[in-house]
This record gives sequence, structure tokens and C-alpha cells, in this order.
Amino acid sequence: MSSIGKLMKQAAKMQQQMEQIQAQLAARTVEATSGGGAVKVIAKCDGTLASIKIDPQALNPSDAELLEDMILSATNQALTQAKEISNAEMGKATAGFNLPGMM
Repeated sequence: MSSIGKLMKQAAKMQQQMEQIQAQLAARTVEATSGGGAVKVIAKCDGTLASIKIDPQALNPSDAELLEDMILSATNQALTQAKEISNAEMGKATAGFNLPGMM
């Protein structure tokens, strides 16, 4: 088989693996909390949010800015975790793929 044929076969296999990984990532979740658990965010590893839960005791109108900060903090933590998992899983699929003449 020619080098181009091997490369195309390898690329097709990698694409299939990446599609499987993306489907798995869409189903996988991570959780982050802030404010001692007053805010809990669950994110999917495909970069979307699944849910945000707020402890009713944290709903004090005079502390709205604090609650906003807690939501933002937990959301960023969850999305960062999800992105790290996604990058690691996608990196596994592309690790053995070498393009001739590239690097």
C-alpha cells in the first residue's frame, strides 16, 4: 500500500476514534462548587453546562453580587475541568498521527 493510502487509512481511523470520543465527552460530566457548596455547577465535557444548583439559603437579595461571584467561580471551575478532560481524551486519539514533513 502506498504512503498516501496508509495515511488516508490512518486519518479515517483517527476520525472515527475522535467521533467516538466526542460522543463519550458529551455524556461525561464534572462538578464544581463554590461558597462552601452554596453553588454547584455541573458541566459536560463537551463544553456545555448541564445544571446550576443554588442553595436557597444563599438567596439573600443584599448579597446578590456575592452569589453572582460564586456562580461565576463554580462555572469557570467546571468548564476548566471539562476542557482538561476533553483535551486529554482528544490527545489520546491524535497521539500517534504523524504527518510526513510536519515537524
